[in-house]
Amino acid sequence: MDTTTAKPTTKFRHVRLELAREKGHPLGDRTDGYDLLVPLDVEGRLDAAEWKSHQAACRVRRFRSGHEDLIGRLRRKPGGQWYFDYAEGEEDDETGFRFGDERFVPGEYVSIRSGSAMHTYQVRVVDTP
Repeated sequence: MDTTTAKPTTKFRHVRLELAREKGHPLGDRTDGYDLLVPLDVEGRLDAAEWKSHQAACRVRRFRSGHEDLIGRLRRKPGGQWYFDYAEGEEDDETGFRFGDERFVPGEYVSIRSGSAMHTYQVRVVDTP
């Protein structure tokens, strides 16, 4: 069996990220964010071993008001940097800032680099898919 396409395990969670307060969005923005399907350990951190065994199941949907949703995959570069891959090539990739250290639990904040801009998102929901 090809473990990179195996079905998600009980460690997989749906994580919803919404844009946090920033210039131009003093209240944040619920219409700008990400839905992730990712494996988390008991502390709410990305589980790299589980990801490695189930890479094809690790999905991301980027949503923004007035834009078409982007669907992609959670990937990891040599050295451990996590990123969102939406299509062939690197032009549309978005990088998680220190995703390996972050806790994906409601109320926490994570940062994502899109192009040359870094944005902060709040973890709003973590539940079973």
